[in-house]
Amino acid sequence: MMTNANIKNADELEFAIFCIENVASRLEKNAEEVYHALAEKTNILNSYIIPEYDVLHTQSKDYIVEDIISLMEERGIQL
Repeated sequence: MMTNANIKNADELEFAIFCIENVASRLEKNAEEVYHALAEKTNILNSYIIPEYDVLHTQSKDYIVEDIISLMEERGIQL
């Protein structure tokens, strides 16, 4: 079950930025569009990326990006 979590420290903030920038790069979109999709349209940022930080940050960049894009697709988010 996904829970809401706010960014609590610099490591989580850095990871959130890493996720946003790398998803944007993979989708060839700007980071502002991706942030809007992850934080405002769907709340993926605070309901998945931040709560799962401890597990996600140990994965490869490709895994993280594919996981987030897959979740966006499941929720019908198109950029």
